[in-house]
Amino acid sequence: MKIIAYADGNATALGVVTSPTHFVAVAEIAPELPSSLIAILESEHGLARLRDAAAGAVGQRALDSVRLKPFLERPNAMWALALNFKSHLAETGLQTNGDYPHLFLRTPASYVGAGEAVVAPPEAVARAFDYEGELGVVIGKPGRYIPEQRALEHVAGYTCVNEGSVREYQVHNRQFGLGKNFEASGSYGPWLMTADEFGDPATHTVQTRLNGVVRQRARLDDMLCGVARVISYLSQGYNLRPGDLIAMGTPGALKPQPDDVAGRDLSRQYGLFKVPGLVHMRAGDVVEVEIDGLGILRNPVVGDEAHPGAQR
Repeated sequence: MKIIAYADGNATALGVVTSPTHFVAVAEIAPELPSSLIAILESEHGLARLRDAAAGAVGQRALDSVRLKPFLERPNAMWALALNFKSHLAETGLQTNGDYPHLFLRTPASYVGAGEAVVAPPEAVARAFDYEGELGVVIGKPGRYIPEQRALEHVAGYTCVNEGSVREYQVHNRQFGLGKNFEASGSYGPWLMTADEFGDPATHTVQTRLNGVVRQRARLDDMLCGVARVISYLSQGYNLRPGDLIAMGTPGALKPQPDDVAGRDLSRQYGLFKVPGLVHMRAGDVVEVEIDGLGILRNPVVGDEAHPGAQR
């Protein structure tokens, strides 16, 4: 089952995707359920009730007729992992502890939904604005001190994440902080795919395209710490709650092809590390994160109009 959130006048509504092109509104098939996905996850058997209500439904509304929104309205926590792919470690030369996930937090304001604009900072503020294609894990069942062998039972489903990062601000101090939390710098979506439909995360592949050029591609079994281990580790210190989002880290850049001028020109890179194949996001770009069997998260990139120097 794929669950979307979309703009419905001044409100946000939920829908269930019924075909590659159409969906049905949750309010139509299950009016007794809450209008918030987190509230549905918190309800007793809420996800199962929605699945039963959607069984056999024929959606009359086209996906391309609505504006998708982030499907987690007010999550309690949005965790993310750094340096969790072997290929990313290799390209940076950095080290991490393979036994303990390298975790940090993001704010809801730093994420937008599928199709919504990701905001690039003005070059006067920062120039190294990078995509990071990732698997997103959404918690459906609360828990503390969760054994690793039972951890996947706490997953409601999965989504695609673009962990947009402003590299200059990541290195201002020892914490990633603001560099991972610029306003509308990342995205997730286009939907939550339930765990039963997605299957084993390790059997899937994530790739990122910038303006149609594949810049990242890796199997998810390249992660140092898998989904179950991360959930178990987090639960040692934190009571996981329905709607918590965990972004599982990003792979390294693909080596550029001979005709890839942008990917081969390291003088166009402004981050701490010069990585062949990496191209920073700029206003006017389109970035896509695809996970096979899950979907494609697509976002245009725009300039920050709030900056005093922005053209109006």
